[in-house]
Order: sequence, then C-alpha cells, then structure tokens
Amino acid sequence: MRVAYFRREDGALVGRVWFGPWCEGPPGHAHGGSMASVLDDAIGKVGWLNGHRVVAAKIEVSFRRMLPIGSDVLIEAFIDRVEGRKVHTRGHLLDADGKPYAQASGLFIELGEGGLPA
Repeated sequence: MRVAYFRREDGALVGRVWFGPWCEGPPGHAHGGSMASVLDDAIGKVGWLNGHRVVAAKIEVSFRRMLPIGSDVLIEAFIDRVEGRKVHTRGHLLDADGKPYAQASGLFIELGEGGLPA
C-alpha cells in the first residue's frame, strides 16, 4: 500500500492510496483490513492536523464494494464535530467517479497533559 496525504485549506485531509498485491484478500481485491487500516489512519490524522491530540475510542467501517488490487483511489477525511474532549471524524475511499469503496466514522478522545487521556 502506498499513501500520500495533503491537507486542504478547509482542514480536510485528502490523498491518494494505491492498493498493491500485498493488500490482497479476496482474489484480485484488497483485503478489508487494509482498507480499514488506511481509513483509521486518515480519520485520526485529520484530528491531529487540526490541533486535536487524540486517540481512537471507536471506529466503524462500512464496506460498500470490493476494491480491485492495483487501484489508485481517493481518500478524504473530515472532522464532523467536536464536543468537549470528543472529536468525531469521518472519511471515505472513492473511485475516480466519486463512488465509495468504503466509509468510516470515528470517535477520538483528546489527550490530557503528559499525553494521557484526561
């Protein structure tokens, strides 16, 4: 898997992900774990890039369709809302036409002093 991220002016995290042969699960397609892994990284990273020192409390991934090996897809991640120490994020993997392969949402908790949950 190769990933390149960029931060958009609106604070969203966008990038490209290439799923190579080491990501294979079902024959000819990316393993769901590889898709979930990159989504977990992106929906957590978008919090950090926007000034929230967070750790994951809960993530949910919905797989919409199988992703062919060798695909180069768009990843986007956003902050949905912030409620005190809770940072809610979401993200998705999209094909060139904007159709989702997978979508994720997450609840992240802001770290306290010393890098520990407050």
